Amino acid sequence: MNQHVLLLYCRAGFEPEAAAEVVAHAASLGVPGYPQAERGEGFVRFTVSDAEAAATLDQALPWRRLIFARQKLLAFAELRELPPRDRVAPMLDALIARGERFGTLWVEHPDSDAAKPLAGLARSFANALRPALRKAGLLAAQDDPSRPRLHVVFVAGDHAFLARSEPADSAPWPLGIPRLRLSRDAPSRSALKLEEALLTLLDAGERERWLKPGMRAADLGAAPGGWSWILARAGLQVTAIDNGPLAESALATGLIRHVRADGFAWQPAQPLDWMVCDMVEQPRRVAVRMAEWFAQGWCRRAIFNLKLPMKKRYAEVEANLGDFVKICEDSGVAVEWRARQLYHDREEITVFAYTRRA
Repeated sequence: MNQHVLLLYCRAGFEPEAAAEVVAHAASLGVPGYPQAERGEGFVRFTVSDAEAAATLDQALPWRRLIFARQKLLAFAELRELPPRDRVAPMLDALIARGERFGTLWVEHPDSDAAKPLAGLARSFANALRPALRKAGLLAAQDDPSRPRLHVVFVAGDHAFLARSEPADSAPWPLGIPRLRLSRDAPSRSALKLEEALLTLLDAGERERWLKPGMRAADLGAAPGGWSWILARAGLQVTAIDNGPLAESALATGLIRHVRADGFAWQPAQPLDWMVCDMVEQPRRVAVRMAEWFAQGWCRRAIFNLKLPMKKRYAEVEANLGDFVKICEDSGVAVEWRARQLYHDREEITVFAYTRRA
């Protein structure tokens, strides 16, 4: 592969949005290139002509700033017509020619219906390739997170990409998906969404500093209480705002106070550490309301969802987040934000925002 490829995993069906996002960033940096994506494949390729341009785009586009991509890799080889009896040898040849030593090996496949049958191949092939790489001196004897990670990405049984990622600038989970289990006590499956958001949008240090027992939070549109329950599990005192009922398991935490009110009208008596919101409403209305919370100083940090339209999704996301930031800044409040279409999201993105002094 003479060209250099940024390989992005995404939710199947949202390839156009992931492609539009990387195209916009590349254009702003003056990096020429083109995307290749087929709806339903679960990944996007963005090709540039030289290594310097690829490195520029990679460094200027950190994984945590991506919205529609779950993972970001730099592909350096594309292998087609792999012989089913010996896929290892062609990969070893390509890796020996490259001459880079890796710290970890992940063998993956896109998260799509078409690629699901490749899961068994990925598991078995990793067991075959790993000792061969170590024997050739291309892989550390033990996993070493200080070195680049090697990704073998099968898109078909005879077609794979070889790619690399920096552990500090990539998703720490295979396929970019954290594996979470729903607790029996969780009031709803939406609890997984907030749990994933906290893992994906905050780093370990931020979670330690900003999710401490005794902090106070509000959950707008809380019923049946999945998001409130996640915050209470971290020891936060939560005011759950919803005209609907909360599940008994949420109230049983002893840290959740239910207030029957409209999430778009209720406001706290004093500033809170957190506000979370998963209300089903027009995204611009949600973005404006979230901005009002920051402008009024009612919260220091927030996690909220923005529903996506059927068309022009990336443009809508840009517009809504632009409105959110402008309203905050016009009020004299400087905010930072990160957003992601999570594994547990569907037709929406999840946004984490915080004041710069937070």
